[in-house]
Amino acid sequence: MENRNKLIQDGFAEICRREMGFTRPRCFARRLSASEVLVKQLNLYGKLNGHRGCVNDLEFNSTGDLLVSGSDDKEVIFWNWATKTKLFSYASGHLENIFQTRIMPFTDDRRIVTSSRDGKVRLGQVWEDGRVDTTRLGRHQGPVHKLAVEPGSPHILYSCGEDGFVQHFDLRSSSARKLFCCSSLTENSKQPLKSIMLNTIVIDPRNPNYIAVGGSDEYARVYDLRKCQFEASSNLDRHVNTFCPHHLIRANNVHITGLAYSNTSELLVSYSDELIYLFQKNMGLGPLPSSAPPEELLKVEEPQVFMGHRNSQTVKGVSFFGPSDEYIMSGSDCGHIFIWKKKTAKLVRLMEGDRHIVNHLEPHPHIPILATCGIETNIKVWSPMVTDAPPLPDNVEKIMESNRQGREDHRRVTLSPDVIMHVLRLQRRQTLAYVERRYSRADIESDEEDGESYYASIFSDGNASSGEGSTANSTDCNIS
Repeated sequence: MENRNKLIQDGFAEICRREMGFTRPRCFARRLSASEVLVKQLNLYGKLNGHRGCVNDLEFNSTGDLLVSGSDDKEVIFWNWATKTKLFSYASGHLENIFQTRIMPFTDDRRIVTSSRDGKVRLGQVWEDGRVDTTRLGRHQGPVHKLAVEPGSPHILYSCGEDGFVQHFDLRSSSARKLFCCSSLTENSKQPLKSIMLNTIVIDPRNPNYIAVGGSDEYARVYDLRKCQFEASSNLDRHVNTFCPHHLIRANNVHITGLAYSNTSELLVSYSDELIYLFQKNMGLGPLPSSAPPEELLKVEEPQVFMGHRNSQTVKGVSFFGPSDEYIMSGSDCGHIFIWKKKTAKLVRLMEGDRHIVNHLEPHPHIPILATCGIETNIKVWSPMVTDAPPLPDNVEKIMESNRQGREDHRRVTLSPDVIMHVLRLQRRQTLAYVERRYSRADIESDEEDGESYYASIFSDGNASSGEGSTANSTDCNIS
C-alpha cells in the first residue's frame, strides 16, 4: 500500500507540473520513464508463446510497436507485443540455433539479419505478399554470437565469431570483408599470437567509428574502424584501447559474455562468473595493458561494479535501461532479472524471469517496457503495473548469497578460457539435443548459396497466448 500511495503521489505531482507548463512535453515523458517508482513497479505484462526452442535474442523495431525474436528452433518471429499476438514467422535458413536477430534501420522492418551457431550470417527480406527470401551473407569458422548494425544505416553491419574475426557487411554488395582477427595480448614478442574467441560486439552510438569486442579473455578491446584494414599477410590486430578491472588483469579464468555502450559512450562489461563493470571513457588501459608498469595502471580510476547476479552457464548479455540509461539490467543463472540504479549501483528491482536462466533483456526504445527471454520457450514482456508486492522479494539476500557462493566455488577450479568456451558450447549442444529429441528434424533447410524463398505464416487469429497460465508449447529447454 505504501508503494501504491507513493506512485500516485509522485505521478500526480508530475502531472500537475506538466499542466501548469513547468515541464515541457518531451521532458515530462523522459522524467516519467526514468522514475525509480515506475521501475520498482515493473511486473509481468504477458507471455508470447510460439517458439519451439529456447529464445536467444529479441529486438524492438524503431517505433517500438513490433518485437522480433530468434530461437533454437531456427525460426524468426514478428510479434505485436502490446496485443500479445504472433504476426508471422519464417524459417531463417540456418542449420542450427539462431543467436541474434537484427532489424536493419530504414527498411520498413522488412530486412532482418540473423547470426547462428552454424557460423553463418543470413539476411531475410520480407515482401509485401508475405513471401520471405533468405540469403547467406557470409560465414565464420565457428559460432557467430553477435551482430552490430551501424546506427542509422540500412546497409552496414558487423559480425564477430568464435574464430576471432570481425567481419564487415554492406548489403549493397554480395561479399563480406574480414576487418581483423582479435588476438591475445602478450608481453613476449616471440610467443605466437592466439586468436580470441569473440562473444560480443557493440558500436559506440556517439561515434560509430569505434567498436568494442569481448570474448575469451579479460579485456574489452576498442577499435577505430578507420584504422582497420585486414591484410592476410600481416593480420594485424590494431585496437586503440582496452578496458579491464585492475584485479582481473592477467587473469586466466574469466571471459566476457556481454558489452553495451550508453548514449554517452560509457562501456558496460559483463564477465562470466564475475561481476558487471561500468567504464567511463577515461578508464582505458591503453592498447597494451599487460606491458604497462603496475604503478601506471594504479593511476587509472576503477570502474563502478554491479553485483548480486550470477553469469556462468550461458553467454548472457547486459543492457542499459531508461531514456538516459539511468539503470543497468542483467539476467542470471538463478532465473531472476536484476535492475540496478546506474548512479549508485543499488539494486532496485528483482523479479523472476525464467524457471531456469534469463539470458537476454531488451529495453523498449521509448517507454519503460522491457522484453526478456531465456531457457524457456516463451518471451516475457514487463510493464509498470500497480501492485502491493515489494520491488525486492523477501529472500533477496538469500538469492544474492547463493549466487555469490556459486561464484566463489567456481573460482576454486582453474580453467583456461579455451576450456570455458568449450564447456559453454557443450551446454548449448545438450540443449539442442534435448529439443531435437522432441521435435522432428524434417524442417532442416539446405544451406545453398542462392536465395531461398519461404512464405511467412500469417496468423490473423493471434496464435500466441496472452495468459500467464497458458500451457501451449510448455516443453522447455533444460541445461543438464
